[in-house]
Amino acid sequence: MSEEDIDKNRRRFLTAATTVVGGTGAVLAAVPFVSYLQPSARTKAIGGPVEADISKLKPGERAIFKWRGQPVWVVRRTEQSVQELKDMDSKVRDPNSDEPQQPAYAKNEERSRKPEYLVVVGICTHLGCSPNYIPEGSPDAPEPDWKGGFLCPCHGSRFDLAGRVFKGVPAPTNLLVPPYKFLSDTRLLIGADEENKG
Repeated sequence: MSEEDIDKNRRRFLTAATTVVGGTGAVLAAVPFVSYLQPSARTKAIGGPVEADISKLKPGERAIFKWRGQPVWVVRRTEQSVQELKDMDSKVRDPNSDEPQQPAYAKNEERSRKPEYLVVVGICTHLGCSPNYIPEGSPDAPEPDWKGGFLCPCHGSRFDLAGRVFKGVPAPTNLLVPPYKFLSDTRLLIGADEENKG
C-alpha cells in the first residue's frame, strides 16, 4: 500500500467521523430548541375543553364561562323566546346560518343542540367587543318590540337570542357557536363534541 492510499483512507475515515460527530452534536443542540417551541401544559390546558355547570340557570338567564381566553355565554331561553325566533328571520342578516359560524349540529333555527340553550362566544364579530345581554322587557332594550338578545355598546351591533346578527349593523356575521356537547341535562363540555374530541 502506498502512502497516498493510506492518506485517502485516513481522509475518508476522518471525514466520516467528523460528519457523524457533527451531526450528533447538531441534533443534541436542536433538542432544547424544538422542545421550547412545543406548547406548555398550561397552554394546552387553556385551550382544552371546559366543563360548565348549568344546573342553576333559570329561564331567561345567562351564565358566562371562559374557554380559550374568551367568554362563552350559555343562555337558557324561555319557551316563548324559542317560539319567537322564527319571527326574527326578516330582521336578521343570516337567518338560516349559511355562514360557517357554527358546527353542523347548530345550523338550525335555534343555532343549538337543544332549543332551550344557546351557547355562543360572547365576542362581537365586528371589532371584538363584548355585547351586553338584554332580555325581553328590559328598560335598556334598543327598540320597543325587542324580543331579547345582545347589544354591542361599542358600535351598536345587535344579535337576537340565537346569536344571529341584525340587518343594518356593523357586525358582518352571527356570533360564533363553539363546539360543545351535553354531558348530562345540567353539564356541558365546551370545546369538544362528538366530531371534535379536543
